[in-house]
Amino acid sequence: MFTVSDSQRTFISFFIFGLLNNILYVIILSAAIDLVGPSTPKAIVLLADIIPSFTIKLLSPFFIHLIPYVFRVYALIILSSSGMLLLSLSSSGVILWKVFGIMLASFSCGLGEASFLQLTHFYDEDQSIGGFSSGTGGAGLLGSFLFMVMTNLLGIPVWIVLLMCAILPFGFIVTYFKVLPLPSHEYEALQEHEEEGVTLENGTIDVKTHVWETIQRIKPLVVPYMLPLTTVYISEYVINQGISPTLLFPLQELPNWLFSSYRDIYVVYGFLYQLGVFISRSSITFGIRIRHLYVLSLLQFINVIITLFQSIYDLPFGKIWLLLVLIFYEGLLGGASYVNTFKSVSEQVPKSQREFSMGCVSISDALGIVLAGCINWWLEIKLCDLQISRGRDWCSKGGSI
Repeated sequence: MFTVSDSQRTFISFFIFGLLNNILYVIILSAAIDLVGPSTPKAIVLLADIIPSFTIKLLSPFFIHLIPYVFRVYALIILSSSGMLLLSLSSSGVILWKVFGIMLASFSCGLGEASFLQLTHFYDEDQSIGGFSSGTGGAGLLGSFLFMVMTNLLGIPVWIVLLMCAILPFGFIVTYFKVLPLPSHEYEALQEHEEEGVTLENGTIDVKTHVWETIQRIKPLVVPYMLPLTTVYISEYVINQGISPTLLFPLQELPNWLFSSYRDIYVVYGFLYQLGVFISRSSITFGIRIRHLYVLSLLQFINVIITLFQSIYDLPFGKIWLLLVLIFYEGLLGGASYVNTFKSVSEQVPKSQREFSMGCVSISDALGIVLAGCINWWLEIKLCDLQISRGRDWCSKGGSI
């Protein structure tokens, strides 16, 4: 009879946590044009989908240790399901309610990532970090693929697809109680040790002292872990959202079975990026480690320079095929930076600080995306204008979504 070991159950559980936590984020971005219409800037959806997540991650080191994990799981279900219900049931003209729904789902995503990364501390870290990272990478592929199949191929109305997605978060509670094995014997002792940092005065938290102590605990994490991950995410989201919508080629030179419009070029870029992310975020499971995190930052920044030259001067790629390889490679670097950063935290930070540190470092990717979004608000328009001035007006014909 086939049995599943605790190690395998740990990997499966954290893979599901990562998949469910990120898949709604991906689906919301895929549905951007359906949610706000063609005349509304899609940056509204991107910012509504990332700023609440970033905010909850930024604030979580100061309070999240006070909330038991089981309560966090229930909160994830309430926030994300309510958000998807609002998105699906709001009338087409009421953008405000849709933005509010996106924000609820985003709060859930940020709380979930901080919580599940902290929870890895109490399990075999190769299996838990590897599973969660692989699951978040899989969410990018599966989310965009499911939305495309259900809406483009099966013709299911978008509001019904979003309504169906409101059921997905209930998988958190099934996985948490039925699949996830019991934590290690060190769980209670470590949990108590983590909470010793909270300063009490007359039985209550001294807020000013607690905030100062928390900041002091965060500072050692900035240079070795948070800064390289943030810079990698700035670079890759500048490429994904600011530059790649302008990396276009004449349609007559491309196979029409894959590229029937300029929009399709951007979609293919997105798929290859997500494929690279999924593969590299799963790499830790196969024993592949990269310990020099700043090397990944440098390599990703080089990709920014290359793609900027391509957009401005149509160099160095005269055809699309090598550029497709570069976009896939960009995804590999981004996923590798994510998984190796958290693996390094699990290896190098003392056990008494590890749970706290995993949650803090999760701020980095969201910060990078927010900063890249601010850059892209100007950059994409500037690059498109430069191309139009050279007689290449493709970016104004659907290359940007």
